[in-house]
Amino acid sequence: MKAVEIVQPGGPEVLVLADRPMPEPKAGEVLIKVSAAGINRPDVFQRKGSYAPPPGASDLPGLEIAGEIVGGDAASGGFKQGDHVCALVAGGGYAEYCVAPAVQCLPIPAGLTEVEAAALPETYFTVWSNVFDRGRLSAGESLLVHGGASGIGTTAIQLAVAMGNTVYATVGSDERARTIEKLGAALGINYRSQDYVEEIKKVTGGKGVDVVLDMVAGDYINRNLNCLADDGRIVIIALLGGSKATIDGGQVLRRRLTITGSTLRPRPVAFKAAIAQSLKQHVWPLLAAKKIKPIVHATFPLARACDAHAMMEAGEQIGKIVLTV
Repeated sequence: MKAVEIVQPGGPEVLVLADRPMPEPKAGEVLIKVSAAGINRPDVFQRKGSYAPPPGASDLPGLEIAGEIVGGDAASGGFKQGDHVCALVAGGGYAEYCVAPAVQCLPIPAGLTEVEAAALPETYFTVWSNVFDRGRLSAGESLLVHGGASGIGTTAIQLAVAMGNTVYATVGSDERARTIEKLGAALGINYRSQDYVEEIKKVTGGKGVDVVLDMVAGDYINRNLNCLADDGRIVIIALLGGSKATIDGGQVLRRRLTITGSTLRPRPVAFKAAIAQSLKQHVWPLLAAKKIKPIVHATFPLARACDAHAMMEAGEQIGKIVLTV
């Protein structure tokens, strides 16, 4: 089969189309003929050599796919051969065929193409597990999303609004701010020209937000504390601004604030299976009803994975970039 290899750590040019043996599904896994694969920031980190696959995972990049089940133990996930699904995988998505735990597969929501479905798993699993499980966002609360124009950001905005929350988000331009407001954000904040802490205090009447979804970390952490409401929660899911910060511990104590975070890729199959069931119950009906939708900015054929990565690193996209196979 054809697959995209990382020949050495480096820039987008190290992504090369190569021949690989067909993967073989183990017990509880299915073999999927891939039609589309989503691009995610962890793929870029893996390409650069800073985010190794977990033990036992494929060395090929790619964490989310859509396609047809053509082999393996489909029944263990409630599927059969020939079913079209999207799946969260720990690696191997940039290929013509990929194996996935059957319980990490989900049916393609009614009305969505396989390209759109490939943009779902990594972002929706991440947002659900961090915003609603770890961040405990409940209906009527408020959420601040950093990186609001990203795949994670556009997903978090739409899903939180659909679940009855008020959402604010930071982006890198006024144009992007208006775009995410059209997706449901109450306010888009241009972090290049506005102080998001002051803007959040202003729009919330000084109260602050209940949850912050943070992909930046670094010096954002202390600033995030300053725009939290009492009993607020910060959930860190990436470290684009660095892993170290100096925080006001007194504020954490006085106002009962929580700083937490997680990574999804190394978590066990059972954990991801539980998220899949929550998504199927709570989120897939929203997708089928078109109350929320995946935002696909661009598609590239598998052989042009390098161009897809270059686009992601340039920060040009709003939503997801998807490879077609």
